[in-house]
Amino acid sequence: MEPKLKKELKKILLGIGIFFLFMICEKLHLLPMIFEHRLAAFAAYLIPYGITGYPVVRKALLGIRNRQPFDESFLMFIATIGAFATGENSEAVAVMAFYQVGEWFQAYAVGKSRKNIAALMDIVPETANVESPDGTVETMDPDEVSIGDILVVKPGERIPVDGEVLSGESMINTAALTGESVPRAVYPGASVISGCINGEGLLRIRAEKAFEDSTVSKILELVENATEKKSKTENFITRFARVYTPIVVYGALALAVIPSVISGDPATWIYRACTFLVISCPCALVISVPLAFFGGIGAAGSNGVLVKGSNYLEQIAKLRILVSDKTGTLSEGNFKVYKVCPKEAACAPELLQLAAAAEGS
Repeated sequence: MEPKLKKELKKILLGIGIFFLFMICEKLHLLPMIFEHRLAAFAAYLIPYGITGYPVVRKALLGIRNRQPFDESFLMFIATIGAFATGENSEAVAVMAFYQVGEWFQAYAVGKSRKNIAALMDIVPETANVESPDGTVETMDPDEVSIGDILVVKPGERIPVDGEVLSGESMINTAALTGESVPRAVYPGASVISGCINGEGLLRIRAEKAFEDSTVSKILELVENATEKKSKTENFITRFARVYTPIVVYGALALAVIPSVISGDPATWIYRACTFLVISCPCALVISVPLAFFGGIGAAGSNGVLVKGSNYLEQIAKLRILVSDKTGTLSEGNFKVYKVCPKEAACAPELLQLAAAAEGS
């Protein structure tokens, strides 16, 4: 779990713990000097409310300042303020606390998906060895490599940028990028792509692309921008929320004002308006659809499948025929001995020893 999520979880649990402690004290009349006085009880419940609800309140106030108030944070904020105003302190804290629990689970799911994708995309070279005209080799960040630079790639290192082999012969592992499990032989004049792992030979490569234009960067860019390519469902939900939220706010305002004027009982109708705000909050709808798609992209990533965007993931539901490369995609291409069947006087260990000796010669 990420440190930020751990910190947020501790804050939420602390706030909920204090909230339940106050509720027990109130129900059992343990601290009458606090919970039997409205202002004192309000001040007490502000403590767990502030601990759990600060991010929501801050986001709501920023939205108001930026003249874009109509979102789920604004709804939760005014609903809980209304609950405090009508004396329902525990309900105000409960609504905010459980909303934050839901938000935390959302952040946890997104973080897990990102981690799955990051693990899959562990193909970025960390350094590049650039050969100077005088023959010295300088280690630098791949971002600093220029087109035309001569790179020295040692055995076991990743090729930092796309280029052409000038000297040296080797076998390079392209499995992380192409899915092909069989190493590819390279020699002077051969083109190589970034992210591949060099085998046993030393290679001198002339950079033909900058790092940001290389193959590995393009793949990373596709993955990082995957959530920006929204599906039709996500786009509809976004448009729907922009219209729906103001309607809910104005509807709650009308529910609080008009019946209060007619009946002369503002407390009851303000409470009902706050209830209407909470149950009408579109946060579950707005959160669930993008989260479902992002979770799908992350789950696919953990299984070695890169999805370029939610729109592509949605199209899979309509899939009827799938054309796929086999080796490295549907199969691993890594063979192992299942059974040794020696003939006549030979024994299995001796046969394996002879086979290993022949392979190594």
